[in-house]
Amino acid sequence: MIILILGGQGNLGTQLTKSLTGNYEVVSLDREDLDFLDFKVLISKVREIAPNIIINAAAYNAVDQCENKEEYELAMKLNAYFPGLLADIAVEQKAVLIHYSTDYVFSGTEDKTFFTEEDTPNPVNKYGESKFQGEQEILRRVESGLKYYLIRTSKLFGPRGSSPQAKPSFFDIMLDLVQNKKELTVVNEELSCFTYTPDLSLATRQLWELEKPYGVYHLVNQGPVTWYDAVKELFRLKKITAPIRAVRSENLLRAARRPKFSILKNTKVKKMRSWEEALQEYLRK
Repeated sequence: MIILILGGQGNLGTQLTKSLTGNYEVVSLDREDLDFLDFKVLISKVREIAPNIIINAAAYNAVDQCENKEEYELAMKLNAYFPGLLADIAVEQKAVLIHYSTDYVFSGTEDKTFFTEEDTPNPVNKYGESKFQGEQEILRRVESGLKYYLIRTSKLFGPRGSSPQAKPSFFDIMLDLVQNKKELTVVNEELSCFTYTPDLSLATRQLWELEKPYGVYHLVNQGPVTWYDAVKELFRLKKITAPIRAVRSENLLRAARRPKFSILKNTKVKKMRSWEEALQEYLRK
């Protein structure tokens, strides 16, 4: 079986590459290898590789910058048109497409306690809109015979990807900031679930290995938490005594609105371990 991973040197892509190499024939490509938005070259390359599974771990995820018109156009290319093209190629090649979406496709304003795979998205920012449009592009190809796993996830953390452009995770940023600040200011809202990239990589792999039905899946570590409470747990584990000041989302000068809550409920597969347990493992390693 040949597996093509796009975005293979990012934070998630690196874990997918490590998890699958040795068990499958893996081709892992990143922006240094191929311009994903040069669709003509991309189509030719995928046809040459002839994969059985295409995993798209590439995305535009600069939430605040996405509110800018030009940046939103770039986000639409990478988050919507690109997965749509991959879906077309997957249909042509009779391959399975695996694509990652986000909790930010939901508004978090409804009178709900969580969102299931069947709930209707209603994003409140441009980034969420671009990811929702990507979902729609994939779902439009189902009638053409597309075989797909559309995975929604949230608050990724884990080992830094091998790409120089790979961003540090939230916990890494907090550990870095506390070195130079007497007090950290952290949002005590935006309730959602953290997801450990090695766990997400394994859960992704199990979808086809366990022959799960094609469709939409929510894959997150268990236990919703705010950013503030997550930092409290991080500092407890690291025995850091620096004070943390809780603030509301509105107190931060950010261009994009965030959902007040966006808890993804996994109703279809075995639940992943708690985020606290995953964080402990990450810090040990």
